Amino acid sequence: MRVSINNLFALPILALACLQAGTVLAACTDPARPGVDWQRCYADERRLPGVDLSGAKLREARFARADLRGANFSGASARRAKFISASMAKTRFDNARLTEADFTKADLTGASFRGADLRRARLFRAKLRGADLSGARMTGADLLNADLSGATWIDGKTICAEGSNGQCN
Repeated sequence: MRVSINNLFALPILALACLQAGTVLAACTDPARPGVDWQRCYADERRLPGVDLSGAKLREARFARADLRGANFSGASARRAKFISASMAKTRFDNARLTEADFTKADLTGASFRGADLRRARLFRAKLRGADLSGARMTGADLLNADLSGATWIDGKTICAEGSNGQCN
């Protein structure tokens, strides 16, 4: 019996593609909970105040205009996630991986980013009044027109002056 080399490789690849597609679709319907896998899921305009998404997998997920006040994203992996215009006052992102995440126009008043990875994150016009950025990695982060008044800066000691706009004064 002759087996074509193409047939040997085609079946495992097809099976893997089906499994991955099923996992992504099922994950988006899973309830919000710690460690949930919501990669590439859409939660635009959802009301999730106080939700616990600690340790969640949120790569490329969308939360535009969502209500996430008081939510816990500690330890979450949210690379390239979109939080555009989201209400996120008092939200915790401690030790979260937020590289290239987009927080454009988000209300992050009093949010905690202690030890978070915000490299190349977009915080354009974000409201970070009273936020805690202690130990956050912010290389390449876009803070253009971000309100940093009263925020604790990455050194954990400096408190940004009232009127700090785009940089901690």
